[in-house]
Amino acid sequence: MWELHQFALCPFSRKVRLMLGEKGVGYTLMTERPWERRDEFVDLNPTSQTPVMVDPERNIQLIDSSVICEYLEETVDRAQMINGTAINRAEIRRLAIWFDTQFFREVTELLLGERMIKRIVTKAGPDARMLRQAMRAAVECLDYTDYLLGRHNWMAGATLSLADLAAAAQISVADYLGGIDWKNHDQTARWYRGFKSRPSFRPLLSERMEGIAPAPHYADVDF
Repeated sequence: MWELHQFALCPFSRKVRLMLGEKGVGYTLMTERPWERRDEFVDLNPTSQTPVMVDPERNIQLIDSSVICEYLEETVDRAQMINGTAINRAEIRRLAIWFDTQFFREVTELLLGERMIKRIVTKAGPDARMLRQAMRAAVECLDYTDYLLGRHNWMAGATLSLADLAAAAQISVADYLGGIDWKNHDQTARWYRGFKSRPSFRPLLSERMEGIAPAPHYADVDF
């Protein structure tokens, strides 16, 4: 069985977990604290970044969420997440990259740095200026997702895709850390309520990062 090395608020690990859940692939969670650079984990991935997915029996080791998701898409026929025409698939990949890069850089990474890393690693308080910057960026990003969801039911088209998994992964971590203002974002809120009800997402709602409580509404499907 697959072993997925991750930590609870890693958005890229969440994307992989959603992919595994949608495809019905079993796995075991292996909790890592990558900032501690545990020797055994560094042996798996010298950069000490999550996620890493390993199948010890088959001697398979996969690093990076995009690589893992592409591998699963190529090897598991169920619930195709990069589908449609070549143009459709290009749009799915474009949006997945946008969430993994721009949304992460402007929103999720800042929130993790201020509300997780400082608390756990450096034992410092968050910088209110950086938190405000992240929340302003989140508003702009959700303006864009509202635009996308105003055109069709899912981020990249008529069906659920990898773009939605990447979006849900980033947004859920930002929401856990209290960085999302849902006011005036009805389109994205409606999409997110539906996503939170999916079996693949439910395990994330009950999971907690040790020492960091989620926003009060985090686990509420009807927030």
